[in-house]
Amino acid sequence: MSDADYHSLSQDTVFDLLSNSRRRFVLHYLERADGSVRLSELAAEIAAIENEVSVEELTSQQRKRTYVSLYQTHIPKLQDAGAVSYDAETGRVELAAGAGEIGEYFQQQGTDRPWQYYYLLLAVIGLVLYVFAAVVGVSTGVQFLLGVIVLAAFGAIAAAHYVSVRRQRTDLPTNLIERE
Repeated sequence: MSDADYHSLSQDTVFDLLSNSRRRFVLHYLERADGSVRLSELAAEIAAIENEVSVEELTSQQRKRTYVSLYQTHIPKLQDAGAVSYDAETGRVELAAGAGEIGEYFQQQGTDRPWQYYYLLLAVIGLVLYVFAAVVGVSTGVQFLLGVIVLAAFGAIAAAHYVSVRRQRTDLPTNLIERE
């Protein structure tokens, strides 16, 4: 299928394509590759991950099993959907027009708060207060009160972070709702 023949993918088709870990890895690997890659290279990378060994440690049987699965099942399915292009003569695979559409299903629908910066800022403020209290020589009661305030602030930020994450989990992203 050429890019000119490409038709928009339905939500069901995208989810079917992504239901298999090998197809997900193919898309992930090709997205990071610079251009096309040999199917044998792709099969070796997938086999290494699945067998938890390096590519060099793979047996020929492990490579062959993954290669055949990709060649007979997964690459044709991705190619039929317009997500990859496969050249049988050269044995090379690359992303096609449909791959970009698949990625759209996973784009964030808003901006996430940079929670790590809030925690870091509060830790720095707490450290500055501690050093200040030690240098100035404030009483133990004031040091204790400063510690309680910093801990309460950490608790408040953690609670806000928790509520924010829970709210994001329960909202169905608008790009996953099927439109008629």
